[in-house]
Amino acid sequence: MINTLTFHPPTRFSSLPPHLTLTPISHSSPFFLPKLKPISPLTSLFSSTQLRFLSRRKLPSSAMLHHDPVVSDFIALGISGVVATSFLRLWQETAKRGLFDQKLNRKLVHISIGLVFMLCWPLFGTGEWGPYFGAFIPGVNILRMLAIGLGIWKDEATVKSMSRFGDYRELRRGPLYYAAAITFACIIYWRTSPVSIAAICNLCAGDGMADVVGRRIGSKKLPYNKNKSYAGSIAMASAGFLASIGFMWYFSSFGYMEGSWNKVIGFLVVSVITAIVESLPISTDLDDNLTVPLTSILVGSMIF
Repeated sequence: MINTLTFHPPTRFSSLPPHLTLTPISHSSPFFLPKLKPISPLTSLFSSTQLRFLSRRKLPSSAMLHHDPVVSDFIALGISGVVATSFLRLWQETAKRGLFDQKLNRKLVHISIGLVFMLCWPLFGTGEWGPYFGAFIPGVNILRMLAIGLGIWKDEATVKSMSRFGDYRELRRGPLYYAAAITFACIIYWRTSPVSIAAICNLCAGDGMADVVGRRIGSKKLPYNKNKSYAGSIAMASAGFLASIGFMWYFSSFGYMEGSWNKVIGFLVVSVITAIVESLPISTDLDDNLTVPLTSILVGSMIF
């Protein structure tokens, strides 16, 4: 015979294990999803086998290509090399066949190579050697630009696709600075920093579009620099900013950084200031491929 009834109230969030807590939704993030955030060691909740499995799952890029991080990085290096080389070959062929004006062909190389290479960054592991594996390809291009620019290595296709006037010695300046800037951003800032995004996006998308647009509709020149136009400067700030936002979203989708309106505003400020510096005569005298990434890195380091 039942004498008493015991009523157990439904489980509430307050009765969650002390190891887990609900992180509130952040509307500053592009992903409005609640997350369970560990606030104490998980050893009391999971077995050692489960912990090993979780440690692999929480770093998706480490296990993306191979369970061994070093092997994974080598595979990522091979894929990135094939992708970058394929795009270089494409623009070399268009230059050989004269499909585009030489100046336009050069800018298409300028815009695409750095951005396409940055798309490959999530392939690399999250270990300490990831940035160095990632920097290997632009690092090799530094040596390649030096060898061609010094006349040690003959490569007419590369000279045609990357130089303004078909002179191999030009590769010792702009293309060399371009490769060096991407290598530096890769090693020092990598994919977890908005500074690397700002530097490469303003260098590739921003500076590249400034020339393309400026040559076509840039009839109204700036009063302090007759070689630059209002249209080109606006195109540079816009393209650099939009590309930065795109890569912020791209890397945040892999969990390498958090997207926010503060970063959006920061990218806008960096792109506008970089476009202003690029429009100055001193930027033309030195080289846009040098002043643009330096300005983006300096301003970005102060903002982010």
